[in-house]
Amino acid sequence: MSTLLYITAHPSSPSESYSLTVGEAFISAYQEAHPEDRVVRLDLYKTDIPQIDQDVIESWAKLQSGQSFDELQPNHQKKLEALAHLLDQFCQADKYVFVNPMWNFSHPPVMKAYIDAICMRGKTFQYTEHGPIGLLNNKKAIHIQACGGIYTTGPQQDKEIGSRHLQTVLNFIGVTSFDKILVEGMSYTPHLAEEIKTAAVDQAKEKAKVF
Repeated sequence: MSTLLYITAHPSSPSESYSLTVGEAFISAYQEAHPEDRVVRLDLYKTDIPQIDQDVIESWAKLQSGQSFDELQPNHQKKLEALAHLLDQFCQADKYVFVNPMWNFSHPPVMKAYIDAICMRGKTFQYTEHGPIGLLNNKKAIHIQACGGIYTTGPQQDKEIGSRHLQTVLNFIGVTSFDKILVEGMSYTPHLAEEIKTAAVDQAKEKAKVF
């Protein structure tokens, strides 16, 4: 049995979101094809994701210097516990589905905060004399992203940062099996929006069967 972590970063509902609509289609098809697997849902907009702020950095430094966790301030403990939970949950999963809209060529802020939370030296990557190595091997990910413009081809292609950034980070921590479904062009060609969504849903269903 595998565990799939379904990570969404959209403040709206599936009925109002192209990316979530496609994501739900993927999950439904995945569960039908892999009934023995466990699906864990993680809505980043409903999750406490502490930023890597001064409290966190100072607390990590104190722990490394030998201070006990119980000696930290209660609000600092809470932040570290939340970050540790997110990191453990991510490491324990076998497969990842990331779902988000493109905002300003990249992710919503909660996705970046989550990415920061799961990149931890000694847990998901390690520095060696031969350079950094990822520690999460034999896992796979797929990214579902929706945007109104067209960024996979044409003059705007180099402006797509979100999916490329996510793939770079995941490859860095060892998740080298990376696929994507980019739902795009709905604002550029609004008369084709439903057709674009239907094609993406069909693609998601097919990819879910073999994910």
